[in-house]
Amino acid sequence: MQFMNQAIISAHRAGNHDDVPIGAVIVCDGKIIARGENQVQLRKNPTLHAEIVAINRACKKLGQKFLNNCDIYVTLEPCAMCATAISLARIRNIYFAAFDSKGGGIYSNARVFDTDRHLWKPNVHQVPEYAVESADLLRKFFAVRRKK
Repeated sequence: MQFMNQAIISAHRAGNHDDVPIGAVIVCDGKIIARGENQVQLRKNPTLHAEIVAINRACKKLGQKFLNNCDIYVTLEPCAMCATAISLARIRNIYFAAFDSKGGGIYSNARVFDTDRHLWKPNVHQVPEYAVESADLLRKFFAVRRKK
């Protein structure tokens, strides 16, 4: 799955500037139209998660607010904020690598799509073949951070 590989490359970019290594790519018609990596530390903004960065870039590139013909590939289960943003952008499918037992907003905690109150519910797919790689990237990042 080439798109998840590209999301992992974006996650490495985030880690290189001391952000939590999470990456996302948005795909439309089989092509990557936007990439995002966490920029919370880089830009001193708590809302700049990988998914938000990618959504902003995709909307700008396409010149529209809805991305209903697009899919997003993310290295970690989106948090509640990002899951809601994905819904508001009307993204068709979410593909994520690793579950986030602490902050996940789809299966692990907030479970934002479990209610009927969302106007748009994307299809959600976990991609298990990338779960270990994504989780290891996060584990290594936090191990180094704890040593500091």
